[in-house]
Amino acid sequence: MIRIPSRLCIALVLGLAGAPALLPAHAASARPVAVDRIVAVVNNEVITTLELRERVQQAQRQLARQGTALPPADVFERQVLERLVLERAQQQLAAETSLKVDDATLERAIGRIADNNRMSMTDLRLALEKDGITWNRFRDQIRSEILLTRLRERDVDSRIVVTDAEIENFLANNADALSGEEFHVAHILVRVPEGATMQQQSERLARAENVVERLRAGEDFGRIAASYSDAPDGLSGGDLGWRGRDRLPVLFADAVRQMQPGEVSKVIRSPAGFHIVKLVERRGGAAAGLQQMQQTRARHILIRTSEIVTDADAESRLKGLRERVVNGGNFAELAKVNSADLSAAKGGDLGWVNPGDTVPEFERAMDALKPGEVSPPIKSPFGWHLIMVEERRMQDVTDERKRAAARNALRERKAEEAYEEWLRQLRDRTYVEYRMEKE
Repeated sequence: MIRIPSRLCIALVLGLAGAPALLPAHAASARPVAVDRIVAVVNNEVITTLELRERVQQAQRQLARQGTALPPADVFERQVLERLVLERAQQQLAAETSLKVDDATLERAIGRIADNNRMSMTDLRLALEKDGITWNRFRDQIRSEILLTRLRERDVDSRIVVTDAEIENFLANNADALSGEEFHVAHILVRVPEGATMQQQSERLARAENVVERLRAGEDFGRIAASYSDAPDGLSGGDLGWRGRDRLPVLFADAVRQMQPGEVSKVIRSPAGFHIVKLVERRGGAAAGLQQMQQTRARHILIRTSEIVTDADAESRLKGLRERVVNGGNFAELAKVNSADLSAAKGGDLGWVNPGDTVPEFERAMDALKPGEVSPPIKSPFGWHLIMVEERRMQDVTDERKRAAARNALRERKAEEAYEEWLRQLRDRTYVEYRMEKE
């Protein structure tokens, strides 16, 4: 089986390391030929019966692999359709704002998937065809995954700001947040539309309270999440996996602190709606060895894109600069002349960089380099970068380590909360017409 992780937990490494599960050949061949119908209209585009059925089968197989009981067919179909609607709305927003994924990025992503599965590109293609997946369809899905991830990075993640005052407050009020204790958590979200009436809010609250009652009566959490959760991970049973308390949303962290494994929280209100949290397991605590931190001294050249400078232009220009450096050119001198960053005056010198000081795309590329190496062109929310690592060191930085961990925790919390709110607003302003028919 080709290992392609779920899009809802994508880990990007200069592009992508994940994509959704795909439809195997036996499922496609076993399905009778059906007339394709329109089941929903999203702004000016349609979702068809065959699209919906295929996605339902993918989600059902994922739940089956997890050992989660399947929800009622009609309820589950409606949940899957809502995910397709939200996905289509995001794709449309990306197109409207000229966000694209070039072929070079796509090829790198597919190459990474092949490497992760220890296959050549030829072997990957043959394995996909054996499972009834056409190469073009596979490429389209991977391109979509990258596109939606970049959309989130641009419209949500890149706008997250963590201030020094927030870090100080976090450290003062969360003495045990960095203890190393981890929680295995699952959740359900009942989304409340922006500007909802009192009646709508009451209906959603009643729905959430009914979910809590059913869970406490012993019903399977994953099955209920797949049936009722509006969160992006709902179709996979709402499982958030293992997280330190510092990496949980504040509302969840406060709830699980008082819970025992197996317990379900009361209904928790947030701007996005009503949440129900289950503490599956907990482990660790009183972590030691946080005194040492690896620091990296690096330089970079930044080229920003604009209406005049396209992604292709920026990437091509940096490729040329990289070739000059590899052939003996002085990185610092080239940075002074070509970089659009404030560090240009210092030859692109960023000084000693701690984990979490830079955006994830930059940090991943920098961490992959050995001292003296120069990266290929890397895209981040700020533009395109060329990175050179000069040296690394392990530093005894207790206070700095705590501050970096606090900054990462706050950034992750704020990003998740902002993403939920962003999705809600996008959904609220999207025109959707459902045309589901009973068959």
